Amino acid sequence: MNRVDERGEPPYLRIAGEIRRRISDGELRPGDRVPSARRITQEWGVAIATATKVLATLRQEGLVRAVSGVGTVVADPACHRAPAARRQPRAPEGELSRDRIVHAALGLADAEGLAALSMRRVATELGAATMSLYRHVSGKDELVLLLADTAFGEARLPEHRPAGWRAQLELAARLEWELYQRHPWLAQVISVGKPQLLPNMMLHGEWLVRALTGVGLDAATITYAYITVFNYVRGVAVNLATQTESERDTGMRDAEWMEANGDAVLSAMASAGTVPSLVGLFTRNEVDYNLDGLFEFGLGRLLDGIAALIGTPGPDAAG
Repeated sequence: MNRVDERGEPPYLRIAGEIRRRISDGELRPGDRVPSARRITQEWGVAIATATKVLATLRQEGLVRAVSGVGTVVADPACHRAPAARRQPRAPEGELSRDRIVHAALGLADAEGLAALSMRRVATELGAATMSLYRHVSGKDELVLLLADTAFGEARLPEHRPAGWRAQLELAARLEWELYQRHPWLAQVISVGKPQLLPNMMLHGEWLVRALTGVGLDAATITYAYITVFNYVRGVAVNLATQTESERDTGMRDAEWMEANGDAVLSAMASAGTVPSLVGLFTRNEVDYNLDGLFEFGLGRLLDGIAALIGTPGPDAAG
């Protein structure tokens, strides 16, 4: 049962009404990002389930739409419909399929993150009854794994391998890095401690193992090496979800945020007097710090370490 406020109105309707007013008054224009589910929880003090219901209501009304990699934005006025016609007609049972469900969920996860994903929300996107989804998917846990495997299926490894173990590992690592950037939520789903048997993901493991086979490493070293490469990419990519959520909430990319706040942060660090080495480093270095640069630096050093195990020099070695 939905809670109601002092006016007898469920909170999600009150919040949806406020955002609807901002759109109507022109405070939010077509293409502008509306408050994310996370921002709604912070601004109005409601649970994430209520926040996602707010966005679902506005989407049903045709006022907003999800944009992959951006979030939920104000829809073009041409998409707005009269209130009586705003709800999507329910999809006939025969039109539902696992593939349709997975791709609808994938779009939601990409646009708004895993926190906004629920069976009810996906059903709303499809114009279907929530319970009808369970004929095709057992629940959210299975759905998330299906999303992960579908995503890995996008990162197609070439039929013909480049020459050399290092080039093969670099190719796979960069494909996976691009994949995580397209799907910022994905790194949170993948487990190395309890690996999931996802067919498309296992093809990447197969590629990494074959790249390291026949170069003089024993089975134990190959195991650690290929998992380390895979987990290195995933480890850097874990930061993408937080970065994406921050961009949705603040409307600023990391570089823009640093430009606006970097001096104040550095001043606070200096005032504390506890981290003089860090302050000195950041004061004298104009480093263009970003996740792409961090990924490239770490990947190079990681492959240099594997090269040392194999007994071959890295690309920057002399001679």
